[in-house]
Amino acid sequence: MADKTVTMTDNETGKKADMPVRQGTHGSDVIDIRSLHSDLGYFTYDPGYSTSGSCQSDITYIDGDQGVLLYRGYPIEQLAEHASFLEVARLLIHGDLPNKNELEAFDQAITHHTMVNESLRIFFNGFHYNAHPMAMLTGVVGSLSAFYHDTIDITDPENRLLSAHRIIAKMPTIAGAAFKHMVGEPFVHPLNRLSYTGNLLNMLFARPSEDYEINPVAERALDQLLILHADHEQNASTSTVRLAGSTGTNPFAAISSGCAALWGPAHGGANEAVLRMLSEIGTVEAVPKYIEKAKDKNDPFRLMGFGHRVYKNYDPRATIIRKTCHEVLDELGVGNDPQLELAIRLEEIALADDYFVERKLYPNVDFYSGIIYRALGIPKEFFTVLFAIGRTPGWIAQWMEMLSDPEQRIGRPRQLYTGAARRDYVPLHRRG
Repeated sequence: MADKTVTMTDNETGKKADMPVRQGTHGSDVIDIRSLHSDLGYFTYDPGYSTSGSCQSDITYIDGDQGVLLYRGYPIEQLAEHASFLEVARLLIHGDLPNKNELEAFDQAITHHTMVNESLRIFFNGFHYNAHPMAMLTGVVGSLSAFYHDTIDITDPENRLLSAHRIIAKMPTIAGAAFKHMVGEPFVHPLNRLSYTGNLLNMLFARPSEDYEINPVAERALDQLLILHADHEQNASTSTVRLAGSTGTNPFAAISSGCAALWGPAHGGANEAVLRMLSEIGTVEAVPKYIEKAKDKNDPFRLMGFGHRVYKNYDPRATIIRKTCHEVLDELGVGNDPQLELAIRLEEIALADDYFVERKLYPNVDFYSGIIYRALGIPKEFFTVLFAIGRTPGWIAQWMEMLSDPEQRIGRPRQLYTGAARRDYVPLHRRG
């Protein structure tokens, strides 16, 4: 029995049950309710699981009230400022920052697996010319299991690590192929002499007819965005990966399910929605009008990129990416970008408005990331693909952690049934 308990009482029967309280390193304690049904005969009801802990995790911690995000205990601000994406990826998977030799070994392991089977590349020819890139990414990632079926024994730690390396390495290659299919250009093979993010940029923008020079500011900005997206606790797509993985499915299928969940506009598609909103607003002069529309519950207009289900303060990732946004636009010669001016003005007005201040609707990371992607020449349909590349190490770390958890069981949420009571079948000729 835990030292601390909470007693639950059925006020109708007077029956009581003591529930143990479990404490973590940071954050609210949790009540272990696994015996609730056997003790009192009840399940809990928590739509969206907003107050339920579905697992125990050592990976990421968020304090939404204080605007804190930690990867394995390290503040996101420090990692985004000083680390590389591959360094963060290894941190998430292995638990500690690597030394120089460990990082070089991890880099080599990822670089070794950047190529995809040529049969897989041909797979893209089956997609319609205007297929959404997330449809291609979700389908192709899931199909990887057909090429590596002999090394996807999830009970084997070496197989799990090999699959992790393969997925992280091949995501940019698959994304590059999806991008080229989308724009109608020849596929570009990975170049292992380039950095992870530099290789991604090259596969997106290089052409056989001309040289492509990677801009270091763009390379660093994209690497930073991938770091900011690398993990975010038990969000919708991560929970989907864990739920799919709890069935014992292969890692490629589990990560593919995460891609599918990320695709939703309320999740990974939010930065795409921000640009659509800015286009709808159009001019700085129109901002006050749209602010009023956003406050009107009967108006369908919604202010995208503001507020977050977890953060009740300023999203710490938004603070970092706002500075990077200005650096990118200045470097690329688009410092007078009208949408950035519009975004900044929208931010200023919203943060000075009592309606948004009282509800703590602060800008989140999606508010600025879409503008950076646009400045890099990436179509808005492709934004979520880049999000998926960044989130992949987090998905994998969560999947690996889940498989090693002795308390993990197959996911099986309960429900509150509100349908018809039991009734008997009526023959067709007797129905009125």
